[in-house]
Amino acid sequence: MRDADEIRQQAQAALERDPRVNPHRSPIDVSIEGPCATLTGEVAGIDGKRRAVECVRAIPGVERIVDRVRVAPGESLGDSAIRDKLCGYLLDEPVYKRMAVSCRAEGGGETLSRRPDEAEGRIEIAVADGVVTLRGEVFSLSHRRLAAVLAWWVPGVRDVINEIAIDPPEEDNDDEISDAIELVLDKDPIIHAGQIARHVRDGRVVLRGLVTTEEEKRMAEEDVWYVEGVRDVVNELYVQPMPAGREPMRSGPAPIA
Repeated sequence: MRDADEIRQQAQAALERDPRVNPHRSPIDVSIEGPCATLTGEVAGIDGKRRAVECVRAIPGVERIVDRVRVAPGESLGDSAIRDKLCGYLLDEPVYKRMAVSCRAEGGGETLSRRPDEAEGRIEIAVADGVVTLRGEVFSLSHRRLAAVLAWWVPGVRDVINEIAIDPPEEDNDDEISDAIELVLDKDPIIHAGQIARHVRDGRVVLRGLVTTEEEKRMAEEDVWYVEGVRDVVNELYVQPMPAGREPMRSGPAPIA
């Protein structure tokens, strides 16, 4: 077994080389116990969190990672408010209409949101110190991934721990990640999803197509980073402002308000 100090030094060096992580601005502590690496810290964005995990995962001798890296929230929101907003997202989302949804905030008791007579799956939400934990059962990987992205979209969320099980089990692959990305982009009211193409290989995503603003380009990439299983994102979207009074046509269902 390799020396823990050697693994830690290699991990810290890998974090420093990745421009998305920037450990000088957002320090990340790496502790090694046997084959397990635990990452602790706070980063500016979801891309830094995801890349930090991938950097350490690639170090020889690391077989398991405990990810305790939080994302600094752009807006401060209490746990009860986070819970209520996320419950609203899930209750309004058509793909979850036949599922039981229950929510709990630290110290705030449980708020039962919905319990159908014949529920087709369930999602349980717990919120503590800005960290959302999702539990329950759904019948597809896309449903599991979408629930986590909806949680990330709530202001004040610092991390999402997704423990939702898939019943019956499904094999995960790049096609599943691509399907989830399509679903997520179509739900974002800022994004014109029909103008964006995506290519996924080994969890690495390339985005191509047209967007109308730099903000839409940035938000499309951020949405992709929120999708579980994404290891890297190459953003090749081209910004082409639309003439006044014209907007690209959307495709798919209406986004979440």
